[in-house]
Formats: sequence, structure tokens, C-alpha cells
Amino acid sequence: MGSLHDQSKLYDAQDLRAGAAAAGLSYVGAYVINTYKSYDNFLQDKYALLPAVIIICVAVVMFIIGLIGCCATFRESRVGLGVFLAIILIIFIAEVSAFVLGFVYREKVKTDVQGTMHSVFEKYDGKNSESAVVDYLQEQLHCCGVKNYSDWTTTQWFNSTGNNSVPLSCCRQDMKNCTGHLDQLQELNTRGCAEELESGLQSVISYAMLVILGFAIVKFFGMLSVCVLTCKREDSGYQPLYSGVFA
Repeated sequence: MGSLHDQSKLYDAQDLRAGAAAAGLSYVGAYVINTYKSYDNFLQDKYALLPAVIIICVAVVMFIIGLIGCCATFRESRVGLGVFLAIILIIFIAEVSAFVLGFVYREKVKTDVQGTMHSVFEKYDGKNSESAVVDYLQEQLHCCGVKNYSDWTTTQWFNSTGNNSVPLSCCRQDMKNCTGHLDQLQELNTRGCAEELESGLQSVISYAMLVILGFAIVKFFGMLSVCVLTCKREDSGYQPLYSGVFA
């Protein structure tokens, strides 16, 4: 009966881990998606959200597993261990896939940002939707222009205003009377937005990849524990008793 007791403890531990992992993965997936949605105007490849979607799907599956008690109807059964091992294997494969995709899209962020940011900034007129996006970006990241503040001098908006100034969203937050005039650079954020956005998005992906890797390692050892327990059951010299009848 010792093997059955070990099996029961294994399921109870997996119940708790599944619920905790589901909550953690859901937070990470939502965090990545929310960050990307804030700057999706500057990203060409919408499939960059695929790793986050996989993370959330895995979290839903793990929550269901925890909710039903890790296949409680299969407890004390070799079939139950096999089904449980298959579920863990599927989750492990999904997490590895998300990790690989995260690595791929982390490298593509720089290309995406550089390829779209110039066109978005060029559409700036201070009134349209692209203007609101640019102002939001510059205010949130404390930046100005694509590579630096001087990029504004080549835009149509700069030439049309003729006042030798950049948008007020380039102003430093601690400068209350900032006018955006280029003669007062000390009042402006001078670093470009491309570098800041690339760094921010890559950091988010890296964070998600580390979390995924951590859970994948846990799943790997979970599969090992199930395999070991299964082997111990097969090597035992007796059969477990079910409802008073030997199986």
C-alpha cells in the first residue's frame, strides 16, 4: 500500500503546483500582451504575441488540472499515471515551444521597431491618431525622436510649424514651463525612442522566457517523478487491492 500512498501524495502536490503555476503563467502572459498592445503601432509582426498566447493557454489547462484534482478519477490506477504523464508532457512541449518562439521574436523586435517607427513619426501632425501614439510613447519612455531628438527636424510637421521646436511630449516631466524649443535642450529628453522601446520589449520577453524556463524545468522533474513512481509500481511484488478484489 506504500506505493498508493506515494501516488496520493504525488497528486496532492501536483494539485497545489498546478494551481500556483496557472496563476503565475496567467500573470506573465497577460503582462506580455498588455505591454505589446501599448506599442503595437510600432510592431509589424503580430505573431510576436504568440508566446504569450501559448503561456495563457497552458495556464488555463493547468488551472483545469488543479481544479479537477489532477485527474482524481484515475487515482490509484496505472492508467491514471499514464494519462497524467501525457498531460505533463504536452504542457512541457508547449512551454518549450513558447520559450523557443520567445527567443526568436526577441531578436525580431529590433527589426520591427526600426522598420515602422520612422513611418509612424512621419505621419505626426499633432492631431491624428498617429500623433497620440507618438506622444504617448515619448511621454511613457521619456524619449524624443526615433534615434534622437534631431530626427524631428526632418519631419513634415517640423517644417510646417516653422518654430524650431519639437512636440511637448519631448519635454522632461520636471520641466513645467517647457515649450519644446530646440534652443533649450536642457528641458528636453534627447534620447531616441527606438532604443528605449527595443530595450523595454526585449526585457519583457526575456522576463517571460525565464519564467517559462523555470516552469518547464519543474514539469521535467514532474515527469521524472511520475516515471519513477510507475516503475516502482511495476517492480513491486504484489498487486494493489481494489474494492476488496485483487486486480
